[in-house]
Amino acid sequence: MRLGADRVRVRVPATSANLGPGFDALGLALALYDDIEVRAVASPGVRVEVEGEGAGQVPDSEEHLVVRAVRLALDHVGAPQSGLHLVCRNRIPHGRGLGSSAAAVVAGLAAARGLIGEPEALSDDVLLELATQVEGHPDNAAPAILGGATVAWLRADGVGAAPLVVHEDLAPVAIVPPTHLSTKAARGVLPATVPHADAAFQAGRAALLVEALGRRPDLLLDATADRLHQEYRRRVMPHSLALVDALRAAGVAAVVSGAGPTVLALARRLVDGAGTDADAAITAAFGGVMAGWQVLPLAVDTQGVRVNGADRPIG
Repeated sequence: MRLGADRVRVRVPATSANLGPGFDALGLALALYDDIEVRAVASPGVRVEVEGEGAGQVPDSEEHLVVRAVRLALDHVGAPQSGLHLVCRNRIPHGRGLGSSAAAVVAGLAAARGLIGEPEALSDDVLLELATQVEGHPDNAAPAILGGATVAWLRADGVGAAPLVVHEDLAPVAIVPPTHLSTKAARGVLPATVPHADAAFQAGRAALLVEALGRRPDLLLDATADRLHQEYRRRVMPHSLALVDALRAAGVAAVVSGAGPTVLALARRLVDGAGTDADAAITAAFGGVMAGWQVLPLAVDTQGVRVNGADRPIG
Protein backbone atom coordinates (compact mmCIF):
# COMPACT_ATOMS: atom_id res chain seq x y z
CA MET A 1 0.00 0.00 0.00
CA ARG A 2 1.42 3.38 -1.02
CA LEU A 3 0.72 6.87 0.23
CA GLY A 4 -1.38 8.82 -2.24
CA ALA A 5 -1.26 12.24 -0.57
CA ASP A 6 1.00 14.11 1.81
CA ARG A 7 -1.61 16.32 3.49
CA VAL A 8 -5.12 15.69 4.77
CA ARG A 9 -7.70 17.68 6.71
CA VAL A 10 -10.18 15.99 9.04
CA ARG A 11 -13.21 17.28 10.94
CA VAL A 12 -14.62 15.02 13.66
CA PRO A 13 -17.65 15.60 15.92
CA ALA A 14 -18.07 15.39 19.66
CA THR A 15 -20.18 12.50 20.88
CA SER A 16 -22.28 11.60 23.88
CA ALA A 17 -22.44 7.94 24.87
CA ASN A 18 -24.91 5.96 27.00
CA LEU A 19 -27.75 8.53 26.79
CA GLY A 20 -28.94 7.14 30.11
CA PRO A 21 -29.78 3.44 29.82
CA GLY A 22 -27.76 2.60 26.69
CA PHE A 23 -24.55 1.91 28.61
CA ASP A 24 -21.56 1.21 26.32
CA ALA A 25 -23.95 0.82 23.37
CA LEU A 26 -25.86 3.98 22.37
CA GLY A 27 -24.21 7.17 21.20
CA LEU A 28 -25.05 10.48 19.56
CA ALA A 29 -22.88 12.74 17.39
CA LEU A 30 -23.01 16.43 18.26
CA ALA A 31 -22.22 19.50 16.16
CA LEU A 32 -19.08 20.49 18.05
CA TYR A 33 -15.88 19.74 16.18
CA ASP A 34 -12.15 19.22 16.30
CA ASP A 35 -10.33 20.11 13.08
CA ILE A 36 -7.09 18.26 12.42
CA GLU A 37 -4.53 18.72 9.65
CA VAL A 38 -1.99 15.95 9.16
CA ARG A 39 1.05 16.23 6.90
CA ALA A 40 3.38 13.41 5.99
CA VAL A 41 6.93 14.81 5.93
CA ALA A 42 10.32 13.46 4.94
CA SER A 43 12.04 14.26 8.23
CA PRO A 44 11.64 11.62 10.97
CA GLY A 45 9.63 12.07 14.15
CA VAL A 46 6.53 14.13 14.83
CA ARG A 47 5.60 17.75 15.38
CA VAL A 48 2.29 18.46 17.08
CA GLU A 49 0.67 21.87 17.38
CA VAL A 50 -2.50 22.15 19.46
CA GLU A 51 -4.86 25.12 19.64
CA GLY A 52 -7.83 25.28 22.00
CA GLU A 53 -8.74 22.35 24.21
CA GLY A 54 -5.75 20.39 25.49
CA ALA A 55 -3.15 22.96 24.42
CA GLY A 56 -0.09 22.58 26.63
CA GLN A 57 -1.54 19.46 28.25
CA VAL A 58 -1.74 16.65 25.69
CA PRO A 59 1.45 14.92 24.49
CA ASP A 60 3.28 16.51 21.56
CA SER A 61 5.06 13.28 20.72
CA GLU A 62 4.35 9.80 19.33
CA GLU A 63 2.04 9.38 22.35
CA HIS A 64 -0.48 11.89 20.99
CA LEU A 65 -3.70 9.98 20.29
CA VAL A 66 -4.03 11.24 16.73
CA VAL A 67 -0.45 10.20 15.96
CA ARG A 68 -0.98 6.77 17.52
CA ALA A 69 -4.15 6.28 15.45
CA VAL A 70 -2.47 7.33 12.20
CA ARG A 71 0.36 4.88 12.88
CA LEU A 72 -2.08 2.08 13.73
CA ALA A 73 -4.08 2.56 10.54
CA LEU A 74 -1.02 2.80 8.29
CA ASP A 75 0.37 -0.39 9.81
CA HIS A 76 -3.00 -2.10 9.35
CA VAL A 77 -2.95 -1.56 5.58
CA GLY A 78 0.80 -2.02 5.18
CA ALA A 79 1.46 1.59 4.20
CA PRO A 80 4.85 3.16 4.89
CA GLN A 81 5.29 5.28 7.98
CA SER A 82 6.71 8.78 7.70
CA GLY A 83 7.37 11.81 9.79
CA LEU A 84 4.19 13.62 10.76
CA HIS A 85 3.24 17.24 11.32
CA LEU A 86 -0.11 17.74 13.08
CA VAL A 87 -2.10 20.92 13.61
CA CYS A 88 -5.05 20.30 15.96
CA ARG A 89 -7.74 22.91 16.47
CA ASN A 90 -9.71 21.43 19.32
CA ARG A 91 -13.14 22.56 20.47
CA ILE A 92 -14.33 19.37 22.17
CA PRO A 93 -13.76 19.70 25.94
CA HIS A 94 -11.33 17.17 27.39
CA GLY A 95 -12.25 14.93 30.31
CA ARG A 96 -15.90 15.99 30.24
CA GLY A 97 -17.71 13.01 28.72
CA LEU A 98 -18.06 14.41 25.20
CA GLY A 99 -15.91 11.86 23.40
CA SER A 100 -12.68 13.84 23.04
CA SER A 101 -10.47 10.74 23.08
CA ALA A 102 -12.67 8.90 20.57
CA ALA A 103 -12.63 12.01 18.37
CA ALA A 104 -8.82 12.04 18.41
CA VAL A 105 -8.62 8.34 17.57
CA VAL A 106 -11.21 8.54 14.79
CA ALA A 107 -9.52 11.67 13.40
CA GLY A 108 -6.18 9.88 13.20
CA LEU A 109 -7.67 6.81 11.55
CA ALA A 110 -9.59 8.95 9.05
CA ALA A 111 -6.44 10.98 8.35
CA ALA A 112 -4.64 7.77 7.43
CA ARG A 113 -7.54 6.98 5.07
CA GLY A 114 -6.97 10.31 3.37
CA LEU A 115 -3.22 9.73 3.06
CA ILE A 116 -3.21 6.29 1.47
CA GLY A 117 -3.60 5.56 -2.22
CA GLU A 118 -6.47 3.10 -1.71
CA PRO A 119 -8.75 4.71 0.90
CA GLU A 120 -11.35 1.94 0.58
CA ALA A 121 -8.93 -0.27 2.55
CA LEU A 122 -9.90 1.82 5.59
CA SER A 123 -13.69 1.53 5.36
CA ASP A 124 -16.00 2.67 8.13
CA ASP A 125 -16.11 -0.90 9.45
CA VAL A 126 -12.32 -1.05 9.63
CA LEU A 127 -12.16 2.36 11.31
CA LEU A 128 -14.63 1.16 13.94
CA GLU A 129 -12.64 -2.03 14.57
CA LEU A 130 -9.39 -0.11 14.99
CA ALA A 131 -10.96 2.62 17.13
CA THR A 132 -12.42 -0.01 19.43
CA GLN A 133 -8.98 -1.60 19.81
CA VAL A 134 -7.74 1.72 21.18
CA GLU A 135 -10.83 2.83 23.11
CA GLY A 136 -11.96 -0.55 24.46
CA HIS A 137 -15.61 0.06 23.56
CA PRO A 138 -17.34 1.41 20.43
CA ASP A 139 -20.09 3.63 21.85
CA ASN A 140 -18.36 6.95 21.08
CA ALA A 141 -16.41 5.84 18.03
CA ALA A 142 -19.50 4.65 16.14
CA PRO A 143 -21.33 8.02 16.07
CA ALA A 144 -18.04 9.87 15.51
CA ILE A 145 -17.57 7.80 12.33
CA LEU A 146 -21.17 7.47 11.12
CA GLY A 147 -22.85 10.58 12.54
CA GLY A 148 -26.34 10.75 14.06
CA ALA A 149 -27.37 8.24 16.71
CA THR A 150 -25.93 4.73 16.68
CA VAL A 151 -26.08 1.47 18.54
CA ALA A 152 -22.79 -0.41 18.67
CA TRP A 153 -21.90 -3.80 20.05
CA LEU A 154 -19.00 -6.21 20.48
CA ARG A 155 -19.25 -9.64 18.95
CA ALA A 156 -17.01 -12.70 18.83
CA ASP A 157 -15.50 -11.74 15.48
CA GLY A 158 -15.31 -7.97 15.89
CA VAL A 159 -17.52 -4.92 16.30
CA GLY A 160 -20.93 -3.99 14.90
CA ALA A 161 -22.69 -0.65 14.60
CA ALA A 162 -26.00 0.47 13.14
CA PRO A 163 -27.44 3.95 12.65
CA LEU A 164 -30.65 4.90 14.43
CA VAL A 165 -33.36 7.30 13.33
CA VAL A 166 -33.25 10.67 15.12
CA HIS A 167 -36.41 12.78 15.31
CA GLU A 168 -36.08 16.20 13.69
CA ASP A 169 -37.29 17.93 16.87
CA LEU A 170 -34.42 16.61 19.01
CA ALA A 171 -32.26 19.51 20.22
CA PRO A 172 -29.45 18.34 22.54
CA VAL A 173 -28.05 20.77 25.10
CA ALA A 174 -24.69 19.99 26.71
CA ILE A 175 -24.17 21.53 30.13
CA VAL A 176 -20.43 21.41 30.71
CA PRO A 177 -18.88 21.85 34.18
CA PRO A 178 -15.48 23.47 34.78
CA THR A 179 -14.13 20.25 36.32
CA HIS A 180 -12.57 17.25 34.58
CA LEU A 181 -13.13 13.58 35.34
CA SER A 182 -11.26 10.70 33.76
CA THR A 183 -13.17 7.78 32.30
CA LYS A 184 -11.03 5.49 34.45
CA ALA A 185 -12.19 7.23 37.63
CA ALA A 186 -15.83 7.18 36.52
CA ARG A 187 -15.68 3.47 35.69
CA GLY A 188 -13.83 2.70 38.88
CA VAL A 189 -16.90 3.32 41.05
CA LEU A 190 -19.15 0.91 39.14
CA PRO A 191 -19.98 -2.41 40.82
CA ALA A 192 -19.06 -5.76 39.29
CA THR A 193 -22.70 -6.93 39.46
CA VAL A 194 -26.12 -5.29 39.67
CA PRO A 195 -29.51 -6.59 40.88
CA HIS A 196 -31.52 -8.55 38.33
CA ALA A 197 -34.41 -6.11 38.68
CA ASP A 198 -32.16 -3.22 37.70
CA ALA A 199 -30.85 -5.12 34.69
CA ALA A 200 -34.40 -5.88 33.54
CA PHE A 201 -35.40 -2.23 34.04
CA GLN A 202 -32.38 -1.11 32.03
CA ALA A 203 -33.10 -3.41 29.10
CA GLY A 204 -36.64 -2.08 28.82
CA ARG A 205 -35.62 1.56 28.97
CA ALA A 206 -32.81 1.11 26.42
CA ALA A 207 -35.31 -0.42 23.99
CA LEU A 208 -37.75 2.41 24.67
CA LEU A 209 -35.00 4.97 24.06
CA VAL A 210 -34.58 3.79 20.47
CA GLU A 211 -38.29 4.47 19.87
CA ALA A 212 -38.16 7.81 21.70
CA LEU A 213 -35.14 9.07 19.76
CA GLY A 214 -36.66 8.23 16.40
CA ARG A 215 -40.43 8.58 16.58
CA ARG A 216 -41.65 9.48 20.07
CA PRO A 217 -39.61 12.29 21.63
CA ASP A 218 -42.49 12.76 24.08
CA LEU A 219 -41.24 9.52 25.71
CA LEU A 220 -37.67 10.70 26.24
CA LEU A 221 -38.03 11.40 29.96
CA ASP A 222 -39.14 7.84 30.70
CA ALA A 223 -36.77 6.38 28.11
CA THR A 224 -33.64 7.96 29.62
CA ALA A 225 -34.13 6.60 33.15
CA ASP A 226 -31.07 4.67 34.30
CA ARG A 227 -30.25 2.22 37.11
CA LEU A 228 -26.96 0.81 35.84
CA HIS A 229 -24.31 3.51 36.21
CA GLN A 230 -25.37 7.07 37.02
CA GLU A 231 -26.30 6.68 40.68
CA TYR A 232 -23.10 4.75 41.40
CA ARG A 233 -21.15 7.71 39.99
CA ARG A 234 -22.81 10.28 42.25
CA ARG A 235 -19.90 10.40 44.69
CA VAL A 236 -17.40 11.33 41.97
CA MET A 237 -19.69 13.86 40.24
CA PRO A 238 -22.20 15.06 42.86
CA HIS A 239 -22.91 18.39 41.19
CA SER A 240 -23.64 16.77 37.85
CA LEU A 241 -26.06 14.27 39.36
CA ALA A 242 -27.74 17.03 41.37
CA LEU A 243 -28.29 18.88 38.09
CA VAL A 244 -29.65 15.73 36.45
CA ASP A 245 -32.07 15.34 39.37
CA ALA A 246 -33.22 18.95 39.15
CA LEU A 247 -33.78 18.87 35.41
CA ARG A 248 -35.59 15.53 35.44
CA ALA A 249 -37.84 16.78 38.24
CA ALA A 250 -38.73 19.64 35.89
CA GLY A 251 -39.61 17.17 33.11
CA VAL A 252 -36.35 17.41 31.13
CA ALA A 253 -34.74 14.20 29.80
CA ALA A 254 -31.34 14.86 31.34
CA VAL A 255 -28.54 12.30 31.61
CA VAL A 256 -24.85 12.13 32.37
CA SER A 257 -23.00 12.43 29.07
CA GLY A 258 -20.75 9.41 28.69
CA ALA A 259 -18.57 9.02 31.77
CA GLY A 260 -19.37 12.62 32.77
CA PRO A 261 -19.26 15.07 34.29
CA THR A 262 -21.10 16.91 31.48
CA VAL A 263 -24.89 16.71 31.66
CA LEU A 264 -26.78 16.24 28.40
CA ALA A 265 -30.39 17.39 28.07
CA LEU A 266 -32.22 15.62 25.25
CA ALA A 267 -34.48 18.60 24.69
CA ARG A 268 -36.99 19.35 21.97
CA ARG A 269 -36.93 22.36 19.69
CA LEU A 270 -39.72 24.85 20.36
CA VAL A 271 -42.28 25.36 17.62
CA ASP A 272 -41.29 29.00 17.08
CA GLY A 273 -37.63 28.01 16.80
CA ALA A 274 -36.65 30.15 19.79
CA GLY A 275 -34.68 27.72 21.94
CA THR A 276 -35.73 24.41 23.49
CA ASP A 277 -38.20 23.14 26.05
CA ALA A 278 -35.28 22.66 28.49
CA ASP A 279 -34.03 26.25 28.52
CA ALA A 280 -36.21 27.54 31.36
CA ALA A 281 -35.46 24.53 33.55
CA ILE A 282 -31.71 24.90 32.99
CA THR A 283 -31.86 28.60 33.88
CA ALA A 284 -33.88 27.84 37.01
CA ALA A 285 -31.51 25.07 38.10
CA PHE A 286 -28.59 27.49 38.18
CA GLY A 287 -30.50 30.45 39.58
CA GLY A 288 -28.37 32.83 37.58
CA VAL A 289 -25.08 31.61 39.10
CA MET A 290 -23.23 29.50 36.52
CA ALA A 291 -20.02 29.04 38.56
CA GLY A 292 -18.00 28.18 35.48
CA TRP A 293 -20.56 25.88 33.83
CA GLN A 294 -21.25 26.36 30.12
CA VAL A 295 -24.56 25.73 28.39
CA LEU A 296 -24.01 24.59 24.80
CA PRO A 297 -27.08 24.10 22.57
CA LEU A 298 -25.85 21.66 19.92
CA ALA A 299 -27.43 20.27 16.79
CA VAL A 300 -27.17 16.57 16.02
CA ASP A 301 -24.27 15.98 13.62
CA THR A 302 -25.56 13.76 10.81
CA GLN A 303 -22.38 13.20 8.79
CA GLY A 304 -19.73 11.91 11.17
CA VAL A 305 -16.04 12.32 10.42
CA ARG A 306 -15.22 14.23 7.22
CA VAL A 307 -11.98 13.88 5.29
CA ASN A 308 -10.87 16.87 3.18
CA GLY A 309 -14.36 18.37 3.48
CA ALA A 310 -16.19 15.37 2.02
CA ASP A 311 -19.83 15.05 3.05
CA ARG A 312 -19.38 11.38 3.93
CA PRO A 313 -16.34 9.16 4.23
CA ILE A 314 -16.12 5.84 2.45
CA GLY A 315 -18.70 3.41 3.82
